[in-house]
Amino acid sequence: MGAVLARMVFKLEVERQFDNISQSTSTQNFWGRRWNLVSSSILRSTVYDPVRRICSRTCILGERLGLYVAVVATFVVSGIMHELLFYYMGERMWPVWDVLWFFALSGICVSVEIAVKKALKGRWQLNPLILRPLTLGFLMLTAFLWLFPAFERINMDIRVNQEIATFGQFVKGVVVNSNRVSFSLGLDYLLSN
Repeated sequence: MGAVLARMVFKLEVERQFDNISQSTSTQNFWGRRWNLVSSSILRSTVYDPVRRICSRTCILGERLGLYVAVVATFVVSGIMHELLFYYMGERMWPVWDVLWFFALSGICVSVEIAVKKALKGRWQLNPLILRPLTLGFLMLTAFLWLFPAFERINMDIRVNQEIATFGQFVKGVVVNSNRVSFSLGLDYLLSN
C-alpha cells in the first residue's frame, strides 16, 4: 500500500517489499526471496556475508559449516532487532524472547533445508502444490506460537485502533480548518471587490 501511495502521490518507484509470498516453496525461498526483501538485502550484506567470510577463514568451522552459522546468525540478529522493536512499541516492556526464538527456529530450519537440498543434489523434490501449503502452514504455526503473542502482549490491537482514531481526528481537523480558510478567503475576496 505504501508503494502504491508513493507512486500515486509523489510519482516515486519504491523498491518492492514482498514478492508473491503465497508462492513460497520453502522456508529458504520465503525468507530469502519473498518476504521483506529490503531487510533481507540489508541483513545479507551486514550479517550473513561477514559471518560467512569469517567462519570460512577459520580452520575449525570451514566454509561448509560457516554457511549454516551465517544463516542462523542472520536470523538471530533479526530476532534481536524485532525484540527491540517490540520493546519500544510496548513502552519498554521487558522482552520474553519468544520473538527471538521464532527467528532462531526459522534460521535453524533454513539451515537444515539447505543441508538436505545439498545432500539430495536435486535428485528428489516434492511438487510445489504440496510444498506451498506445507511451507506457509509451518510458518503460520510457528508465528502463532512465538511471534503473534508478542503483538498481544503489547496490546497492538488497542494501539492500532487508537492510532486510527487519532489520525481520523487529525484529518477531520485539517478538513474543517481548510474549509474555514477557503470560506474566509472567499469572503475576503468578495468584500474587497
